[in-house]
Amino acid sequence: MSAPEENANAAAAKPAAKDPWELPDVSGLVVGVLGGTGDQGRGLAYRLALAGQRVIIGSRSAERARDIAGDELLGPVGVEGAGNAECARRSDIVIVAVPWSGHAATLTDLREELAGKLVVDCVNPLGFDKKGAHALAVEEGSAAEQAAALLPESRVTAAFHHLSGVLLQDREIDEIPTDVMVLGEVRADCEIVQALASLIPGMRGVFAGRLRNAHQVESLVANLISVNRRYKAHAGIRLTDI
Repeated sequence: MSAPEENANAAAAKPAAKDPWELPDVSGLVVGVLGGTGDQGRGLAYRLALAGQRVIIGSRSAERARDIAGDELLGPVGVEGAGNAECARRSDIVIVAVPWSGHAATLTDLREELAGKLVVDCVNPLGFDKKGAHALAVEEGSAAEQAAALLPESRVTAAFHHLSGVLLQDREIDEIPTDVMVLGEVRADCEIVQALASLIPGMRGVFAGRLRNAHQVESLVANLISVNRRYKAHAGIRLTDI
């Protein structure tokens, strides 16, 4: 067999590249939201439940979580409420939407319950002063990398950083045209999170690199806050040419 024929056969045997927009079915997975009583967590819970996902919100106070789950926003879409530990135990995917000040302590306390889970960290380490919002230095590099260090038995990804809690909770808005940058070490885990984001009308989940790149994604929220204050908006991120 000639060299050109061998090359042609090798090319024919090579599997076709996977379509990056071909994402897994996540409809049967239970999503837990730690910090689900805050604006962003509550808004994400609402949008995912509205899209048909089973959602549990968690809080340090189980009673508060149940109260919020039964309110006028979350009650009609069937969201459940529980304490953080129960929320983590009962969920397949756990979104971490707690305040940065409680990030490390919350994850440390839930290390056992989060073992084996797909964890999605959307926490933004920010400070605020007279000049506005600014990114904080994190010893591990980013909130997501801190989560990975604290949860060695979990599969940690980072996503949902740039979403407006106001828009997420607005029942008059049917679509939110924005992209969700997803970062992680395992492509299959990232694709699950991408698929979850893409359930929300108008959103796309987009792979954006490994966790070592999470710092600039988290820090960009400080810029968005400045944009939103200046233009009285709820700006998100849209990536072009993909």
